Amino acid sequence: MGSYSKICRNPENKDPVEFEIAPGVFVGDNRPVFIIGDIGQNHQGNYLKARRLIRIAADCGVHCVAFQKCDLQSRYTQEALNRPYEKEHALGATYGEHMRALELSNENFVKLKQYAEELGLIFTATGMDQPSIDFLQHIGVPFFKIDSADSTNLPLLRHVRRYNKPLVISTGITREEDLAKAYYEILWSAKNIAIMQSTSCYPTPSRYANLKVIKGYKNLFPRAVIGYSGHEEGLVESVAAVAIGAKIIERRITTGHSRKQSNHVSSLNPHELEHFVESIKRVEQAMGKFQKEIEVCELDCYTKLGKTIVAKRFLAKGIYISAEDLDVKSSVEKEFHPLRFCELIGRRLKKAVKRDVPLMSSDFH
Repeated sequence: MGSYSKICRNPENKDPVEFEIAPGVFVGDNRPVFIIGDIGQNHQGNYLKARRLIRIAADCGVHCVAFQKCDLQSRYTQEALNRPYEKEHALGATYGEHMRALELSNENFVKLKQYAEELGLIFTATGMDQPSIDFLQHIGVPFFKIDSADSTNLPLLRHVRRYNKPLVISTGITREEDLAKAYYEILWSAKNIAIMQSTSCYPTPSRYANLKVIKGYKNLFPRAVIGYSGHEEGLVESVAAVAIGAKIIERRITTGHSRKQSNHVSSLNPHELEHFVESIKRVEQAMGKFQKEIEVCELDCYTKLGKTIVAKRFLAKGIYISAEDLDVKSSVEKEFHPLRFCELIGRRLKKAVKRDVPLMSSDFH
């Protein structure tokens, strides 16, 4: 660990962390998990597919849909755009042609934002470069998503902070020391930052999900809300992240796993997404409270199996109780908890008690 990591750690900060991610919508320690359905570029550049994915997200109960916005000339070198692209799911002969085929027009972005909001969803996007960030600001997204590749991109982070909007930052392909440096230099004073544990592998094997990082981030970035952006197949790791403490969960969504592009394999289809949202709600309910108590639903079991102190044998009136006189058994009628066993030793009975009968306060002088 380097100096930036040491500076960022603040274990004494125990106040709940939260912020308003969209008008009237808060994320943080004492808030429900905020679920982002990441459409990304799974629409494959098709406006109608994008609308359909928004509809699926709304029907399945997510809170927000996210897209990707990219100005190719600003994000890539010309050499990178011109390189041959011979992947199985390529949409063009070069990487640039492939990426252009995945882009939606500015006009389509505006229409999709309106459609999402009509369905009660928050609309946002990952701005991949400064022109894209400026466009997203222009159309009024409530918060910006930052791609893993830009989590330590200081010029882009400085640029986006100018708008003073919440940031949700993915942290795949990033070292903790570099992330801590970027956080300390650009984001330390901000109170509306979310940092997402993520592994940029599609799909991500379970052994690389590294869910323990979520707890590490809570210590390393005490002013940030911590979340998880999952790229694994299935639901297990993302649902487990909620139990560990992630307060924002993001998963890519698709209409089907057989679609072109590797991202579809690690995305959730409509059935999986519905089950995913329901699973998160169940885990949140299951988290419960910190103090252990006997729950209302346990009372029937307690009536049948709960233990009390009973007479081990017939006990005559006037005797002084010894340990050999007492036993602990399940009984419908209960008086003395087993923890009070020693309290009864040496006390005098004022009436006889039959074997296996629970001892009562009225039995003693």
